[in-house]
Amino acid sequence: MLTVDFDRLGIGAGTRVIDVGCGAGRHSFEAYRRGADIVAFDQNADELADVGEMFDAMAKADEAPAGANAKTVAGDALALPFADGEFDCVIASEILEHVPADDAAIAELTRVLKPGGKLAVTVPRWLPEKLCWLLSDEYHANEGGHVRIYRADELTDKVTATGVQFTHSHHAHALHAPYWWLKCAVGVEKPNNVLVRGYHQLLVWDMLSAPRVTRTAESLLNPLVGKSVALYFEKPVQTIASE
Repeated sequence: MLTVDFDRLGIGAGTRVIDVGCGAGRHSFEAYRRGADIVAFDQNADELADVGEMFDAMAKADEAPAGANAKTVAGDALALPFADGEFDCVIASEILEHVPADDAAIAELTRVLKPGGKLAVTVPRWLPEKLCWLLSDEYHANEGGHVRIYRADELTDKVTATGVQFTHSHHAHALHAPYWWLKCAVGVEKPNNVLVRGYHQLLVWDMLSAPRVTRTAESLLNPLVGKSVALYFEKPVQTIASE
């Protein structure tokens, strides 16, 4: 289940990509499949170990083109261990809402992006997220949980303040918003609730089968109740003025 539009980012063979806060690796795996030189970056060493194992399995199964490279790096998003302008593309999906010092994290995301490179940032959308917070404290009030709710224009301003240019936005995962509202209403620690379990089975079926009816429904509903908002930016190429 991808939140980021890889075609818009132009990720392909030879593209150097970092997936900051990669989690279970869904965007990292797609970058690898497309032939990129991908760095899956996260502070969770256990999750990174699983991501690394999947990279190995993909390589053995020839699921990535020859020449593609993939590695995992553990560290702090507030101090990325990479040089300025090292990556063609930076992805930060569903991470900033967890980071208290989000301005520092955003500065790092844009620092390691090369001039002319592209940045994709996704966070929970304001309205669906606000309803989750209203329905349940345990949804967000836990260690490592969500510390803020963003408005898209607020986050856009934060990112463009670092010198990158906003280029596009879209919403995603409308079918997931009601699922989380339901979980919050019955209790996020009650996955065996019959309604929650039934809706989860629907989402799994949708992800595995991608039937036209649900794909069409989600595309129509995304502008209204998409669970996530994706924002895209580009770092200007610096030009030297002639004397």
